[in-house]
Amino acid sequence: MTTELSSPVVADGTGPAPAIWTEGLTKRYGDLTAVDRLDLRIEPGEVFGLLGPNGAGKTTTILMLLGLSEPTGGLVRVAGLDPTRQPLEVKRRIGYVPDSVGFYGGMTGRWNLRYTAALNGLDRATAEERIERLVDEVGLADRADDKVRVYSRGMRQRLGIADALIKDPDVLILDEPTIGLDPHGADQVLGLVRRLAAERGVAVLLTSHLLGQVQAVCGRIGIFVRGRMVACGTVDELAAGHGGRLVVEVEVAGPADADVAALLRDVPDVVDVRREGTMWLVGAQRDVRLEIAERLREAGVTVVHLRRRAEELGRIYRRYFAVEGSDDIDQS
Repeated sequence: MTTELSSPVVADGTGPAPAIWTEGLTKRYGDLTAVDRLDLRIEPGEVFGLLGPNGAGKTTTILMLLGLSEPTGGLVRVAGLDPTRQPLEVKRRIGYVPDSVGFYGGMTGRWNLRYTAALNGLDRATAEERIERLVDEVGLADRADDKVRVYSRGMRQRLGIADALIKDPDVLILDEPTIGLDPHGADQVLGLVRRLAAERGVAVLLTSHLLGQVQAVCGRIGIFVRGRMVACGTVDELAAGHGGRLVVEVEVAGPADADVAALLRDVPDVVDVRREGTMWLVGAQRDVRLEIAERLREAGVTVVHLRRRAEELGRIYRRYFAVEGSDDIDQS
C-alpha cells in the first residue's frame, strides 16, 4: 500500500505538478521484484522514452500508473492523483495505447471512436468535432467509415492513438506505438506525438524497441534493466555515462598535423584525439567545441568544420546492458 505524499511540485514550490511522479515505486510478486524503487518525474509537454527488454518492468510500471496494479511500496502520482485511490479519475486523465489495440471489428473506425466518446461522457457535438480532427491527424480520414475488421495492424495502431486522444488527456502512454507501421506511417505518428507535447502540453511516456525513433522524438530516455532504472537523461547525458564520451569532429586549414593534435589534446577534459580522413575526432567527457574553437583561433588555425558527432542510442543501450551484466537485449 502506498503512503501519503508531500506535494510533488517543483523545487521552489511554484509551477505545475509533474504529469507523472514516482518515488521508490516498487512491485513484487513473491520473491520476484518486477519494479525496484523507481524514481521518475515527467513534466507536462515532455516526451519521455522508456527502454528495456521484455521482462524489464516497463509494462508493470505502466499498470501501476494506470491504477491497474497496486504498488508493493513507494509513491506514485499521475496528473497529481493517486492511481491506487483514485483510479477512475486517473483513467479520465490518461490516454493509453497498448501494443495490440482491440476494437469492435464489425463497427467502423468512426463508430468505435463515438463509442469511446460516449463512455467518457462527451456530448455529441464535442465528440464529432474531435473525431473529425483526430481521424485526419492520424491519417485515417479516408478510411474512418470502413469497418475495423478490414484495417491493417498499422491502421489499428493509428486508430488506437485517436481513441486515446478522444478524452483530451493530460498524459498519453504509448506502448510500442509504431509497430506494424510503414516508415511514412511511423513518421506521421511520431510527428503527432511531437505536436501533442509541444502544442497541447501533453506529457507522453513512450516505450519502444525502435531506438532510432526513440532518439528522434524523446527529450529524455530511461533505461530499464531487471526492474531497475539504471540510467535516465538526454542522449548526451547517457552517452557520457559508464565511461562513454562525446565525439567532436574537427577539420582545419593551417599548421602541421602534429601541431593541431597537440592543441586539441591540451583542451581540458579531452581524453582521445585521432585522425579519420581529413578530420580529427576528439573524444571528450563533455562538449568542448567552444574551447576547441578558441584554442585553435588563438594558434592561428582556421577551422573549416566543427561539429558534435551524434551518438547512436543503440550503442548507448548496449553499453548499459553490458555494464549491468545483461545480454538480453531486444532491439527489434
